[in-house]
Amino acid sequence: MKFKKVAALLLAGVMCAATVVGCGKSNDGKTDSTTTPKADESKASEEAKTTAEDEKLSATITVWSPAEDQDEKNGNWLKTRCDAFNAAHPNWDLTFKYSVCGEGDASTNVTKDAAAAADVYMFANDQLQKLIDGGAISRLGGDVEAYIRDTNSEAMVNTVTVGDAVYGVPYTANTWFMYYDKRVFTEDDVKNLDKMLEVAGSKNKKVSFKLTDSWYIASFYVGNGCTFFGDGTDESAGIDFEGEKATAVTNYLIDLTDNPAYMTDDSGSGIAGLKDGSVAAFFSGSWDLSAVEEALGKENVGVAQAPTYKLGDKEIQMKPFTGSKAVAVNKTSPNQKVATQLALWLANEESQKTRYESRGIIPCNTKLLDSLKDDKLVAAQNGPSIMQPFVSKMNAYWEPAKTMGQQITSDACTHDNAEEKTVEMNTAFNKEAL
Repeated sequence: MKFKKVAALLLAGVMCAATVVGCGKSNDGKTDSTTTPKADESKASEEAKTTAEDEKLSATITVWSPAEDQDEKNGNWLKTRCDAFNAAHPNWDLTFKYSVCGEGDASTNVTKDAAAAADVYMFANDQLQKLIDGGAISRLGGDVEAYIRDTNSEAMVNTVTVGDAVYGVPYTANTWFMYYDKRVFTEDDVKNLDKMLEVAGSKNKKVSFKLTDSWYIASFYVGNGCTFFGDGTDESAGIDFEGEKATAVTNYLIDLTDNPAYMTDDSGSGIAGLKDGSVAAFFSGSWDLSAVEEALGKENVGVAQAPTYKLGDKEIQMKPFTGSKAVAVNKTSPNQKVATQLALWLANEESQKTRYESRGIIPCNTKLLDSLKDDKLVAAQNGPSIMQPFVSKMNAYWEPAKTMGQQITSDACTHDNAEEKTVEMNTAFNKEAL
């Protein structure tokens, strides 16, 4: 993820790990050209239809998306939207092929062989530089870039921008928050993690957290002043998990894992615990909304931003990473014009609206967000956060942070060696800069 500086990546609650699945078997099929598009399709997509209506062409377009977008229980969202795109372009004779590829796997699967990959795919923005380096993503410009800038916050636009180039059409923020059982916790209880553990313990329940996942564990350290690359873009500043500010957090996490009301969420154990009643709080993103509702019953699901925790005499606010998920065009696609317009279509206002309705994926379109300002799910996702850097040296963060979580949960990291282990972690973060 080599990086040309992007502007203003740190933020605190201004924006709205993806389900990780590999690319699956293709499902070839001609789209239904008789589908009638909805009257309120985005202006940009309607303009694309108008400018192309006299141009006849025939093409096969391959699209990769998460499995949930292709699930019949979600109305086969992807095929439905591609059908609508086809209907909006009657002079384009398009056949679509669909395969499963989660946003978190996009850079790995697309860059294996960009020429054999999808024309259009979804990706998590932290993979952007790898996609650029792999020659697997097209720069967007013209009316498409204008639409992206006009319908998203500056912070959201920055998540898909390198230098002055925009590379993806965002459709949601990529962050996590807290789900909880309203039969166990009150809205006041869930403001503080230590209070939650106290309440959960009194009711023989557990609070489940992905401590061995480096995407989640950072929230504790960042809350207490640890930083990534200065403002998030200065590689020379490195990752600063040095000194007492970091060691104190490590000691807190050791105590956390020793609490009988705590459980490390690993390999789906958090969702399983919600189902069997042993877990009363679970940390994840909007992609798990349906699973949580199924586990608890929709009426029992509470949502809240990441809580605070008590460190000595200080109240520390946990700060999750946040970024975006976006639709990209493969730079090797022989059908750049069609692919670009389809990418825009799959992330336009109507697509974000229907995705929210079918899957609970919170939109990032500013108009839609304004209409959802009273939605508690939106408020939870918009809690305090830190922009996830996508500079190249961020690659050195993931494994050492994961190792720290594993050492804490396995008791290999104790109060006796907490400082030593924290120093080792910080050194590993910055080894490429030495």
